[in-house]
Amino acid sequence: MSNLKKLTSEEARINGSKGGKKSVEVRRQKKLLKELLEEALEKETKTGNVAVDITTALIKRAKDGNIKAYEVIRDTLGQKPVESVKIENPQATKVLESINKQLKKK
Repeated sequence: MSNLKKLTSEEARINGSKGGKKSVEVRRQKKLLKELLEEALEKETKTGNVAVDITTALIKRAKDGNIKAYEVIRDTLGQKPVESVKIENPQATKVLESINKQLKKK
């Protein structure tokens, strides 16, 4: 880590300001995209609106056996199964418990 350059407080402030401005720009772009998508989904079509057409197509694909379409429907309805991984390592458990005890004492 000896090759890292020390920043002055002024350089750090300038870099932080750049990051903040970029963050605001990215949030604005995401907000605009969301608004454009919402508007597009509400556009009228012969069968209702774009959202209805997409939903109908998705259901048709799921009925035809498309597993990904089924998973999208299931997940959107809030029925996604919980995925959990349990790792059993007695040594790691002891270390984590020790750290937890030390943190609680402070």
